[in-house]
Parts: sequence; C-alpha cells; structure tokens
Amino acid sequence: MSDPELSRPIKTRPIPGGTIVVEADETERRHLAGRFRLTSIEMLRAEIALDDKGKAIRANGKVEARFTQPCSVSFEDFPVTISEPLDLRFVPEGTLAESHDEEIELEADDCDEIEYFGDTFDLGEAVSQTLGLAIDPYAEGPNADAARKTAGITEEGQQDGPLAEALAALKKG
Repeated sequence: MSDPELSRPIKTRPIPGGTIVVEADETERRHLAGRFRLTSIEMLRAEIALDDKGKAIRANGKVEARFTQPCSVSFEDFPVTISEPLDLRFVPEGTLAESHDEEIELEADDCDEIEYFGDTFDLGEAVSQTLGLAIDPYAEGPNADAARKTAGITEEGQQDGPLAEALAALKKG
C-alpha cells in the first residue's frame, strides 16, 4: 500500500486536547483528487476532537470540502460543497478481529472503527476516507437533463422510436 495522500499521524499517548484541525495543502488536494477521480479539490478541512476511551480513541468532528467533479451524465465539471460529520473510533491492532469472533449488536451511537498499529493513528487518512464516502459517484451536474435529451435518453416509460413503438404494441397485445 502506498503512503496516504493526506497523512496526519497522532500519538495515542497522550491524546492531544482541544480541537485538531486537519487541512489539506495544494499538493495533498491534487493527489486526493486523483485518488477519488475528481477534477480538483479546492478546499478540504476537518475540525476534530479526540477523546480517550481506554484502549480506544474516539474522534468526533466535521469534514468540509469544496471540489469539482464531472457530471455522471454530461461529463461536464460542476462544483460540489460537502459538510459531513466524522465519528470514528481508533482501536489497537487485532481488536477488530477479536470482535468479529463474537456476535455484536450495533447501537445508534456506534461509529466506524479503524485499527491503528503501534502507538500512532493517521487522522489525515481518516479525513480522506470520510471525504471519499461523501462523494456521490453518480452526481449529476446542472446540464444532465439537456445531455440526456441530446443523447435521446428519456425517463423510464417515455422512450421514443421504432423499438419503443414495437414494445408498446407487444404490451397491448
């Protein structure tokens, strides 16, 4: 596995107090745009509070980003702004394998867990993964409907042409 595009290693002991700000610089944003197949990322910033929960470390905060992505229909670039909650628990290596051996019930406040190795975890990669999950790969830009019309793509049940007419005749018969 290659190095993360946005790396912010945090020592598990002692946990830093206050709000941690993770902000991607121009190079990091360019590399992340490539990873997530975006045209560009203009801004990526997270504000995160860490809480020591014994062996686990809870991370709570918000990830905000502005990026440009291609429309899934017209392929034209359009701007997107997101603001996503970040709620994670970093746990020591091997913890997740142990918990998979027993049946667990998820509670409403359960969050995703990420294993860390040694005495550090990567808060930057967690921010990157949160961004990746927030990106809609099928997002449609403002010209999607015009592109559909130009291509002759219509909504279900509104097809035109000889094949549509033949299908309609079969459905009637």
